[in-house]
Amino acid sequence: MAQPIEWTPRGVLHAEAIRRGSPVGRYLPDPRLAGSVQHFWPVAWNLASPVTRETLPHPTVHLVIEAGRSGLAGPTTRRFVRTLEGRGRALGVKFHPGGFRPFWRGPISELADRVLPLEEAFGSEGAALEAEVLGLGDDEAACVACAEAFLLKRLPMPDPQAHLARELVRKILVEPGLQRVEALAKAAGLGLRALQRLFSEYVGVSPKWVIKRYRLHEALVRLDAGETQDLAALALGLGYYDQAHFIHDFKALLGRPPAAYAREGDSC
Repeated sequence: MAQPIEWTPRGVLHAEAIRRGSPVGRYLPDPRLAGSVQHFWPVAWNLASPVTRETLPHPTVHLVIEAGRSGLAGPTTRRFVRTLEGRGRALGVKFHPGGFRPFWRGPISELADRVLPLEEAFGSEGAALEAEVLGLGDDEAACVACAEAFLLKRLPMPDPQAHLARELVRKILVEPGLQRVEALAKAAGLGLRALQRLFSEYVGVSPKWVIKRYRLHEALVRLDAGETQDLAALALGLGYYDQAHFIHDFKALLGRPPAAYAREGDSC
């Protein structure tokens, strides 16, 4: 049975302010799914006025179950923006980087920036999953167990390449000083082309993309913590050659420069 865990958001804009008021929880998967699934995320809302949520992309696949919006979402290269209103609920499954490849049996790059209907992704049983999960009402644990059983029924054989892809993405995450694809390839004992093929096949985006996105995830953490006094020092600490490059990348993905984002946080 999936176990509830504390939520530690990453890549969520103004994460701490949202965390304080969010009912979102996280559930660890059954140990048999632990190599593929990072966590389940049930969420419910009942809002008097619309609220917009924004997140930066992760190099992952999500299975999302929501009335009229269910689908299999591949890695997205753009900022995700969703306005919630009224009352609703959803259940998501976040796969580890590389973790969905054994289920899919095709390059994950095929799914990049796409959302497939559940029927297209999983056949007729996938089409029925939305009704099965949502028919369980507000019982989060039961909804998670239903989705978990669906995946366990399709559990593929372990794939060493999926494990390698997951570990390499994790290495990028926990080693902020690792800023070059060449260094990652050397650490993995792979040539550059082999590393690129691995990420295309199992992660769906390039290793350079993952490095850049995780730098911006870390930028959000630091800006939310109030590190706005010296953007040049922040840029250097994130591995950028100069402040202008950092601001360009930040604005291209978030739609506003770091200083403007930090001012928004002051009002949250």
